[in-house]
Amino acid sequence: MAPMLRMKLLSLFVLVLSSILPWNATAISQEKIATRLFSKNYSGNLIESMLAQTLLEIKQGKVNDALETVNQLIATTPNFKLAYLIRGDLLSSRARMLTSFGDAGVKDESKVQDLKDEAQTRLESYLDKRKDRLYPNLLIQLDETQQYVIVVDTSKSRLYLYAKNQNNQLKYMSDYYVTIGKNGVDKKTQGDKRTPIGVYFASTKLNKPLPDMYGGAAYPLSYPNEIDSYEKRNGSGIWLHGTPTDTYSRPPRASDGCIVLSNPDIKALQPILDRGNTPVLIVNKIDWVEAGTPDELQADEKQALSHAIEQWRKDWVSQDTNQYLSHYSKQFFYSDGGLGQWADYKRHIQASKPRVSVNLSNISMFSYPNAEQSMVVVNFEQYFKSTSLENKMKKRQYWVNENNQWRIIYEGAV
Repeated sequence: MAPMLRMKLLSLFVLVLSSILPWNATAISQEKIATRLFSKNYSGNLIESMLAQTLLEIKQGKVNDALETVNQLIATTPNFKLAYLIRGDLLSSRARMLTSFGDAGVKDESKVQDLKDEAQTRLESYLDKRKDRLYPNLLIQLDETQQYVIVVDTSKSRLYLYAKNQNNQLKYMSDYYVTIGKNGVDKKTQGDKRTPIGVYFASTKLNKPLPDMYGGAAYPLSYPNEIDSYEKRNGSGIWLHGTPTDTYSRPPRASDGCIVLSNPDIKALQPILDRGNTPVLIVNKIDWVEAGTPDELQADEKQALSHAIEQWRKDWVSQDTNQYLSHYSKQFFYSDGGLGQWADYKRHIQASKPRVSVNLSNISMFSYPNAEQSMVVVNFEQYFKSTSLENKMKKRQYWVNENNQWRIIYEGAV
């Protein structure tokens, strides 16, 4: 290869990495990329692998190989705009020195910036070797019917899928690039184009015909949840969905609040999402811990909460109203009011000390992300029996840690 052409290609590599990554390109060795690229144990996205391979070949000055790889990438995903931009830069570098990433005749600088942002988030995730041995520092306990949980890190535009193993511990399965709201997170009002933060559940796939912008599938999330409604957050229609047929992926911040995946990725998740009631934890920034440590770090918290739930059940059965009500926060709310109304209702019901039995099963727990105080969403099936009533229902409670005491801040049927 001619020395001048090699210099142009190396300059392009520096332009690409220095403009889309937060560190200098020289800090990323080709061995690091190659190790990730050819690791047999790596289960990363094929598209991101090919994207990294293209940049590696550019650094090595292999223009023909780089063009072949990016052409394969385009053949695999013919609607991947980022791949076209890199190919355009590669072709242009043969004729002239490029001055910036996306210098191949792209007129709209905002669109180029969108593609830079996408490249950055994709490559940062690709180069992270730790994802299969790090876990979100969240209290997560799946019930007997749940096998999977989805955790979305909005700060990284990434969706992580975990499965329950035989020891009821979480196992990393895969992760995917996602798009979130144009205006970021912390949704508050209808039309603010923000993605909510919290614990939600994805229902089954919408079967009604949808506009092409939603792609191959759409799964509604349970926004607003009980906390959202209490805090007067409104809006609706927050979904997990795909992309239009002419678009492989969208920029990191481009939706109206939904979480958007490429159509191949939403299809890969379809067998899981089609089960319905899939827990989806949307976090602003995940606190990661080493594999094996979540159980150690959260064991005491989970044990304390489990004990509080069991004691609440026992105090209900005992019909000791004062002791039973001690499990409720002063900030407690439910469908008909606050703690005062709840206490009056329970004192009236329990005045005659009726004999009751209460059994709980299928208990799940999910830390509520980014909450001001430690809060956990608890779901369970409740079997209640008295001399006059017998029923079975699904119930949801929100427990908060107040001065090292777990108390209920919300309770209601699901």
